[in-house]
Amino acid sequence: MAHTPQRIRLTALVAVSAAVVAADVIFPPSFVKGADWQSDLLAWRAQHAQHLSAPDGWLTLVALDRPKPVDNTFGAAADNRIRLDSPVAAHLGIVRLSGNQVSLVAPTQGFPSTLLVDGQPAHATALAGDDGKPSVLTAGSLTLIVIHRGDRYALRVKDAQASTRVNFHGLHWYPPNPHFRVDAQWIPWIPARQEKIPTILGTTIEMPAPGLAEFNLDGQTVQLEPVLEDPGDKELFFIVRDATSRTTSYGAGRFLYTDFPDHGLDHPGHIVLDFNRLQNPPCAYTPYATCPLPPEKNRLALALPVGEERYSH
Repeated sequence: MAHTPQRIRLTALVAVSAAVVAADVIFPPSFVKGADWQSDLLAWRAQHAQHLSAPDGWLTLVALDRPKPVDNTFGAAADNRIRLDSPVAAHLGIVRLSGNQVSLVAPTQGFPSTLLVDGQPAHATALAGDDGKPSVLTAGSLTLIVIHRGDRYALRVKDAQASTRVNFHGLHWYPPNPHFRVDAQWIPWIPARQEKIPTILGTTIEMPAPGLAEFNLDGQTVQLEPVLEDPGDKELFFIVRDATSRTTSYGAGRFLYTDFPDHGLDHPGHIVLDFNRLQNPPCAYTPYATCPLPPEKNRLALALPVGEERYSH
């Protein structure tokens, strides 16, 4: 599975103090002690905001079209099956979906010179989904990528000139609070499990779940189960919902990325969970993202008034 959501204020690293009210989504946090902890946190938040608002960041996502098992024409003209609301050629090409194969086919008049595939002039070719290295189509300010989710395909469209990016004014964060930076016990699953993770589309995906993080917070013992977005990842991915989801944080839940436990995934040990780095999923910024939802065991009754707050445009 490709990384779902990933990193977000445009003036980011220039003024770290501004990062308390502006920020982002997918960078593995390092554990820094003492006075460095807060400055490191603010720098991460600023970098997160910068990544989110980058020319290919989540704020540029403007469409998610599902090709049908026919020839799907795409371009600016109204007669296209996938119409692109951008100053590009009337007919850019055809996405052909046949079984589990997705390919790019030339329109009647041939490919326009403005359409590129992986940086090269467009030509008829098979298109790879984003489970690994996806094919990237570009035309003007647009980027188009075929994504594969379960047994479904979609065409993800990003526009570097999208109003959501151009008019981005930063993120909202709870104040830094070291109380929500906890040392948890790592309890490995031997062997590792496959966890069924629900998605915002109403589907489920299976992801590797290597163990549990257990800690005490405000007199309550809490267990959270992380997953790996990809089997070869070197960071853990926690999908969490807490009591603030009903009021001040994003309703569907938030993400937290951490380093591996001190003795690795296969052995008991300790892991630092800094909930100050809770970040919104891409679905908080655009209706065209496809996000995983917290599994039942990660839906907490307690409140985590820390990390990223709800996003407002």
